[in-house]
Amino acid sequence: MFSTARRLFASSHPGPTVAVTVLAVVLASAVGVEPLRTLLLALVVFVGQLSIGWSNDWLDARRDRRSGRLDKPVARGDLSVGTVRLAALLAGAASIPLSFTLGWAAAAAHLLFLACGWAYNLHLKATAWSVVPFIIGFGALPAVVTFAAIPPIPPAGWTLAVGGLFGIAIHFTNALPDLDDDLRTGVRGLPHRLGARTAGRAAFGALGVAGVVAVLGQSGVFTGRLAAPPLVGLIGCAGVLGLVILGLVLVGSRQPDRLLFRLIISAALLVTVVLAVSGTNLGVVSTS
Repeated sequence: MFSTARRLFASSHPGPTVAVTVLAVVLASAVGVEPLRTLLLALVVFVGQLSIGWSNDWLDARRDRRSGRLDKPVARGDLSVGTVRLAALLAGAASIPLSFTLGWAAAAAHLLFLACGWAYNLHLKATAWSVVPFIIGFGALPAVVTFAAIPPIPPAGWTLAVGGLFGIAIHFTNALPDLDDDLRTGVRGLPHRLGARTAGRAAFGALGVAGVVAVLGQSGVFTGRLAAPPLVGLIGCAGVLGLVILGLVLVGSRQPDRLLFRLIISAALLVTVVLAVSGTNLGVVSTS
């Protein structure tokens, strides 16, 4: 039983699953969501991400076997497709009532995020629209967090934009290592149609814009209430732009490889820091 649980977790895409959960927790702490409610938020997001990860391995099982994806338990034969399918459906079903424990607004935002993940796995990943669920889903994540506060706080519009840009970068970054395998198995999402170099440039560009938008949001540029942004935010944004410039230069001179992948991940982490230091600016504060 322990062995099956371990293999199930390995099949859930644990890296992205844990990363998105941690991102939600970091943003919740920045907004000031109380600790117990932050734990509940983490559970909701974690179960939803498990569902998305498992559905991906279930629906991609045949392609993964053809590609020889030995990093996936189902493709290796260590876990049956039926087991992963059942886990995905149960986690997806559990996500619905769990989401509503955060309130209807947070539930709506989280279920939109969940639906985007499933839509990508079911069909959109092999189309030119593959980036859309990432833009919408990650764009909704700040709303999940701010609406989970008591009382619920509407998200600032710029945070939704940063989330959407983050989603673009995540999609292209995830696709880069598997472009050739995906093409051989009939997957032609937007990154595959653009090509490795253009997809790499798009990922870096999206993160650069996200960093700038986050600092401008902290400065009150979009609300007219101007204020000096946090020093950590400025330093983080400078770091993001430095990595973006380096990445764009490297993308133009070499095929995308693990170094570029690490640079994109590093820039994404800095964008997360810039977003996190925004604190209550992540939400729209009533002036009444």
